[in-house]
Amino acid sequence: MLRLRTFRPTNDKIVKIQLHPTHPWLVTADASDHVSVWNWEHRQVIYELKAGGVDERRLVGAKLEKLAEGESEPKGKPTEAMRGGSVKQVDFYDDDVRFWQLWRNRSAAAEAPSAVNHVTSAFSSPAPATKGRHFLVICCENKAIFLDLVTMRGRDVPKQELDNKSLLCMEFLSRSAGGDAPLVAFGGSDGVIRVLSMITWKLVRRYTGGHKGSISCLMTFMASSGEALLISGASDGLLILWSADHGQDSRELVPKLTIKAHDGGVVAVELSRVIGGAPQLITIGADKTLAIWDTISFKELRRIKPVPKLACHSVASWCHPRAPNLDILTCVKDSHIWAIEHPTYSALTRPLCELSSLVPPQVLAPNKKLRVYCMVAHPLQPHLVATGTNIGVIVSEFDARSLPAVASLPTPVGSREHSAVYVVERELKLLNFQLSSTANPSLGSNGSLSETGRFRGDSLEPLHVKQIKKHISTPVPHDSYSVLSISSSGKYLAIVWPDIPYFSIYKVSDWSIVDSGSARLLAWDTCRDRFALLESSLPARIPIIPKGGSSRKAKEAAAAAAQAAAAAASAASTASVQLRILLDDGTSNVYMRSIGGRSEPVIGLHGGALLGVAYRTSRRISPVAATAISTVQSMPLSGFGSSGLSSFTTLEDGFSSHRSPAEETQNFQLYSWETFEPVGGLLPQPEWTAWDQTVEYCAFGYQQYIVISSLRPQYRYLGDVAIPYATGAVWHRRQLFVATPTTIECVFVDAGVAPIDIETRKKKEEMKLKEVYARAVAEHGELALITVDGPQTVTNERTALRPPMLQVVQLASFQHPPSVPPFLTLPKQYKVDGDDSALQKEMEERKTNEVAVGGGGVSVAMTRFPAEQRRPVGPLIVVGVRDGVLWLIDRYMCAHALSLSHPGIRCRCLAAYGDAVSAVKWASRLAREHHDDLAQFMLGMGYATEALHLPGISKRLEFDLAMQSNDLKRALQCLLTMSNSRDIGQDTTGLNLNDILSLTTKKENILDAVQGIVKFAKEFLDLIDAADATAQADIAREALKRLAMAGSMKGALQGHELRGLALRLANHGELTQLSVLVNNLISVGLGREAAFAAAVLGDNALMEKAWQDTGMLAEAVLHAHAHGRPTLKTLVQAWNKMLQKEIEHAPSTKTDAAAAFLASLEEPKLTSLAEAGKKPPIEILPPGIASLSALVSVQRKPVPATLQGSQQQQQQQQQQQHEQPGKPLLLEAPPIATATATATTTTPSDSSEAAAAEANNPSSSTTNPGPILPEDATKEPDIQEIPVPVPVPVTTSPLTTDSLA
Repeated sequence: MLRLRTFRPTNDKIVKIQLHPTHPWLVTADASDHVSVWNWEHRQVIYELKAGGVDERRLVGAKLEKLAEGESEPKGKPTEAMRGGSVKQVDFYDDDVRFWQLWRNRSAAAEAPSAVNHVTSAFSSPAPATKGRHFLVICCENKAIFLDLVTMRGRDVPKQELDNKSLLCMEFLSRSAGGDAPLVAFGGSDGVIRVLSMITWKLVRRYTGGHKGSISCLMTFMASSGEALLISGASDGLLILWSADHGQDSRELVPKLTIKAHDGGVVAVELSRVIGGAPQLITIGADKTLAIWDTISFKELRRIKPVPKLACHSVASWCHPRAPNLDILTCVKDSHIWAIEHPTYSALTRPLCELSSLVPPQVLAPNKKLRVYCMVAHPLQPHLVATGTNIGVIVSEFDARSLPAVASLPTPVGSREHSAVYVVERELKLLNFQLSSTANPSLGSNGSLSETGRFRGDSLEPLHVKQIKKHISTPVPHDSYSVLSISSSGKYLAIVWPDIPYFSIYKVSDWSIVDSGSARLLAWDTCRDRFALLESSLPARIPIIPKGGSSRKAKEAAAAAAQAAAAAASAASTASVQLRILLDDGTSNVYMRSIGGRSEPVIGLHGGALLGVAYRTSRRISPVAATAISTVQSMPLSGFGSSGLSSFTTLEDGFSSHRSPAEETQNFQLYSWETFEPVGGLLPQPEWTAWDQTVEYCAFGYQQYIVISSLRPQYRYLGDVAIPYATGAVWHRRQLFVATPTTIECVFVDAGVAPIDIETRKKKEEMKLKEVYARAVAEHGELALITVDGPQTVTNERTALRPPMLQVVQLASFQHPPSVPPFLTLPKQYKVDGDDSALQKEMEERKTNEVAVGGGGVSVAMTRFPAEQRRPVGPLIVVGVRDGVLWLIDRYMCAHALSLSHPGIRCRCLAAYGDAVSAVKWASRLAREHHDDLAQFMLGMGYATEALHLPGISKRLEFDLAMQSNDLKRALQCLLTMSNSRDIGQDTTGLNLNDILSLTTKKENILDAVQGIVKFAKEFLDLIDAADATAQADIAREALKRLAMAGSMKGALQGHELRGLALRLANHGELTQLSVLVNNLISVGLGREAAFAAAVLGDNALMEKAWQDTGMLAEAVLHAHAHGRPTLKTLVQAWNKMLQKEIEHAPSTKTDAAAAFLASLEEPKLTSLAEAGKKPPIEILPPGIASLSALVSVQRKPVPATLQGSQQQQQQQQQQQHEQPGKPLLLEAPPIATATATATTTTPSDSSEAAAAEANNPSSSTTNPGPILPEDATKEPDIQEIPVPVPVPVTTSPLTTDSLA
């Protein structure tokens, strides 16, 4: 309910305070005249300056600026060097402040029944005057400081330029004429008001002849006649009215009306908006009274002393739905914010809150009392109130989630008039509203250009609404805070007064009461007219402690209060949730006494397709907290005396929004309305829930985000949207319209396609078939099941899964659309108050930039989304979409319409609603560059086929959409266009490298085409696969033809793409193309890919040729070995030659690929090439490393016959070792059993195997290496010793040159 939003401690007391309407900025001045601008949302200081004295930083900055502009020493003393004196007022001024000041004055005037028509109609926003600058304006005694918070440049206007009189207060004047220079009025110590232009910085006019004393406050407002007025209050106790609708004249203006308001001087004046009546003025004076004045007759309506013996220093008009009877807030020098209930009749003053209970306890010293020195309510968010105290700035928040007491009724079919029911005081009233037919862009054809050249409906001007308020004869029993809700059929209205607690159900047709009783919470089912309520026994009244009473009475009252609280706590804990149903005859019947078997007290009910019940978790329960729950203790009943209790409770009420997400407890259970059983597990308690009418989607609102889930075919979480502090939402098909305290957002939702959806669809089809069979059997007997199957065509429909989609668009906010920074388009000079031509020219330019005229005179919106519209002020009820606009109702029971006719929004709304064809038609009004974005959205919504009809989509996206919607012919056309390959492959079946090189004219085109095909190779492969899956062979063939051509270019396609191409060519039986591809790949040196393609072709000879011709001899040898090919001998010789060349060129000790390959041969060594053909096929592991550079292989001359026997012996021994797996495999010389066996030669394969063994067993390389002799070992001088480490097992003797003699 009530919480501390933010607190900033200060050393000095804060005496002046002001909030910015749209930015989270707060400006304060303390008692020692330090001014500080603070961002209260992020808790950061934006700017600080010493306004009373001389701010050295500003002085240095001003001097540097002058030097930069080329000025020499300044002639006189700069204005920055003047002492400011005490700060009298601080304020912000920019386009937002100007707009909302004008809006407040006009809307207050428009409430009066006598208001003239041009006041009541929605007004157009004034032309931007400050050009994107944000001014901080400080009114000091000796000068006024204008500081631009964007550029940090300042302008000081000394009092010498304003007749040398002290400045005591200020107010901004805005003429409604466009392009008017901003004016600021200063109240002087001599009773004269002086007006300064913020363009020329010169005195424009004076208001004289009114006050005798110094002026203390100024305020502009608008009379119900539409006249702009300025009101001033002064130390002489007079209120004087002046005309602020000044023309071109600059003569001195005289007062319109003078009223004696207070004895001893007027302190402040405030405007109060009254629902259904003329605005009122509230003044506070030094005589400790507060007076209320009528603005038509200017008679005094009421005079009260809010707090005895203390004078008020601040006053604010307030309008908060949680406190419908409190209209005025005021502050005196104590620790409370005081509220005045029903100011014009009962005028009871009650404390709204005790601020010392909000601030952290360590801030306040034990003997120090908190004192409030100034207070301001936020102009657009009434739940925020900022106070300046002796310990710092306190921004408090009062129940941001309470909504106006209004509920919209369903509109009859065909009617353009909509209605809503609301409660004001003790009356039930009907609000009828509709779009004014004169200027309604969304109903007629808004394809035409309006006179100004803007796209109608895209403009920032609000839509004109016609509304009438009617009385309903039925009175309501209470005037405290109420919550209204309508049943699903719209036949019944429920009103709950949670503070009483009491509820009534009214029948809408005749407003008769159908049901009533004691209840604090009520929730409707969205499918039938039934509701759940939390029954409450009436809590005991809490006695009031009279002011100034004795301590004994106070103790007694405190004891009674504790007793009442305990009783209320037990009542709250025993209250149960009861279900009632409203039957057709209008009677209410209880059909479930108590739902849910849980013992915890219930703190929240949420209606919908399922009933949500929130429980208080055990760790938080306490009698005091339970009192806060059961009575919500917020507004004591009218006429119940000025209780010492705070009107807003700071206790936990189960909904408090200052819980961190980590603290969120699982205390929310969903129940079925039919079976009363729990559905699913416990969830964190949402602040609100919204269920789709068709029960397909639901949204749960939490403090920082909204969780959106799909309900069919089963509950599925879709995602969460980061929209913080949302107060409520309404579904409209797949659109969720959300209201937050500062914005209106639209979330477009689609559940996508999940596996469960496909399964459910299949099951449903099966069930339908079974039903058809069962019916046929029942009607015609078993014979009905005999069917004759004709030839059936198999259609392979690919149901693609689609992820869920959530897209958020901000429709409205408080802020002015950002304008161009001043240093870019600032006109050189305006004439004073006169020539507006520069501004008009700029406006015209902007209009032409925003709109372009399409073919046939249709205006086309150039922006993706419309500029944000203005959000109505304060808490809002979202009614929903009717007549193509979004309806909202505010706290003053006024209906507002937000336009949805910008094509960027309209197309999305239509697609979400399910009318994709109309969405595509509307897209013709959206600039072509935004069609891709719209097509992506439609694809997410499941309309790929319809999105293909958008005229402006790019080819890349068109291809994706065509693939999604199985339009492969179109996908192929897009691909051919994107890759520039439309003319390729028409004349020849395939192009090999020679053809391409011999071409002259087509050469460039072909190169372009190949580059294009390479760029989109993946898309070509995907298209071929999709065409194969759906048996569209001709499309696949066309794509294959292009891809095969690209594959024949050197380095064009990647390896995996070439392999994919070969597989697909083989799959299509394109053997000619495949063999051409192999030859081309060989010619461009891609042996690996060529061999793969040959393998797919099944041609062993071609594979070996591929390897051999591209220098990959190792693979060729492996393949020949594996398959016992007759070409093995020639391949090994060629390989050895290659290795020999490499050794001769680059001797190296590194052994890798060949070593690893030969180590993997688990067969006897090859001793001579002659025997190679006789050996059985070898099982080969592929080489792990491609480098073949370091192979040591020496080809020997034929050995003498004496050594041949020893070689054969050695081979036999090794063969025996192979057959005995237990023994280690000896890769080198035989054991030292025979002397003859020591002399052995190393054949090429021997050395390689040895190297391989070393590669496989690196630890063995420590053995003694022996040199290996090259071919001419007989010639001693030519012997080359190549130091290669040869691993020798323990059982062998090392090789030496002596042993080879």
